[in-house]
Amino acid sequence: MSTGDATPVPPKRRLPAEWEPQGAIQLTWPHDATDWAPVLDQVHPVFATIAASISQYEPVIIVARDPEHIEEISGFLTETAIRPDRLWFALASSNDTWARDHGAITVFDGNQPRLLDFTFNGWGGKYPADLDDAITRALASQGVFGSCVPEPTGLILEGGSIESDGAGTLLTTTRCLLSSTRNPDLDRTGLEQRLGEWLGAERILWLEHGQLEGDDTDAHIDTLARFCARDTIAYVQCDDPQDPHHPELKAMEQELRALRQASGEPYRLIPLPWPAPIVEDDRRLAATYANFLILNGAVLLPVYDDPADAVARDRLAGAFPGREIVEIDCRAIIRQGGSLHCLTMQYPAAALGIPQE
Repeated sequence: MSTGDATPVPPKRRLPAEWEPQGAIQLTWPHDATDWAPVLDQVHPVFATIAASISQYEPVIIVARDPEHIEEISGFLTETAIRPDRLWFALASSNDTWARDHGAITVFDGNQPRLLDFTFNGWGGKYPADLDDAITRALASQGVFGSCVPEPTGLILEGGSIESDGAGTLLTTTRCLLSSTRNPDLDRTGLEQRLGEWLGAERILWLEHGQLEGDDTDAHIDTLARFCARDTIAYVQCDDPQDPHHPELKAMEQELRALRQASGEPYRLIPLPWPAPIVEDDRRLAATYANFLILNGAVLLPVYDDPADAVARDRLAGAFPGREIVEIDCRAIIRQGGSLHCLTMQYPAAALGIPQE
């Protein structure tokens, strides 16, 4: 039988896993018109350390608000081991610095990258976000994404609210994605359909439990549980019955144990330790080891000057053989409700207009 007239099968869309090859990481730098203003002297060194650490493994794209801001940032970076050949600047006004949530999300249709520009509304309207929501378009106009044109989706979605295994499975939380302040016209079924259309999601694993004090995101999954491989999930474990988090995180742990891979097998689960409470102005901060960032040859691990730092390092080293574990002191960063992963967004080389090695 001739197949010459057969209808071509469209390429399968998928959201790559974070451990797949990357072309660069975006950082949106803080300035005195952001909530960081009172503590800029404390957060600038952390951002500089993050940028320098990323540059050891791949390019870093820093979003600055104006040319003067670039000069200021460059001054901080001269005191680090930044690789100048892997440093790129772009200009855009910003409300804040959480690139994971205002950055574009890259999917692939076959081998073709597509940049999806989801709407960012400040985590359900909690904070101003009009400038942040326009950053992706500003970067595109400056050639950061080469020939890739960001596609508006009409859907409100933050990158920190979803985890992908790169093979059609998403992990997320109902508390965030089904909140009435994001996509009130979509119920669970409708949202699953849209995520299937835009991200190629074939399976969505929903967690009903899990929430950290000091978190403004309505339980972003990247503060709670993360794919380390298609069969492996690292998650925050609280084994102290006296801790207020214990009931929620214990219930989340039970949910994770009940999840199954597409093959029907249970996931390999890696519990991450629970650091001692970090409290500021009577408010407990969201210190989590789950907010790590996977790079081409390394994993950047947020640490908090706690004995549990070493335990988290050892456990993640077992989850990422062949990748160096690099510790980043994030105590200054969690004062604004997020940590290391929340500040960054990765892009594949095929979606970028900057030179690649």
